[in-house]
Amino acid sequence: MRSFLILLTSAVLALVVFFGPASADQTPVVFETGRLAIVTTDGKPLEFEVEWALTPEQRARGLMEREALADNAGMLFDFGETRMVTMWMANTPLSLDMVFIDEAGLVVRVAASTTPFSEAIVGSGKPVRYALEIRGGRAAELGLTAGARLKLPLDLPAAKAP
Repeated sequence: MRSFLILLTSAVLALVVFFGPASADQTPVVFETGRLAIVTTDGKPLEFEVEWALTPEQRARGLMEREALADNAGMLFDFGETRMVTMWMANTPLSLDMVFIDEAGLVVRVAASTTPFSEAIVGSGKPVRYALEIRGGRAAELGLTAGARLKLPLDLPAAKAP
């Protein structure tokens, strides 16, 4: 019996070493970056350097565990279709503004200064294709409100576009 337990323990240890830890939080997720432009309702052009969240794994990871975000940095989630979107802030220590954008590029809602680590659901309110996350409070600083327009088409990385 003792030799069976040693063998079983060795096999489990070998699997963990070979495949890595079971926790999804340990798996690195790589994001490609690019630029996007938005024009505010008063015509002011805004540019952001964003990470593209295009795959289910990238969208699930998002900005979790990030300690800082530059003023004109963010993450653009492309859901690949227009639908109702819900997000949350679990495992996210930063306050974020969530900018929900429809298929035509129209900003339909800005959820301002979301609460870090909250599991409360933040909804798009209307069907959207994209969500842009930027530093909390930044949308107000820039005058980015519902009615602004994302410049389309986006220059998404071809290999990972949905």
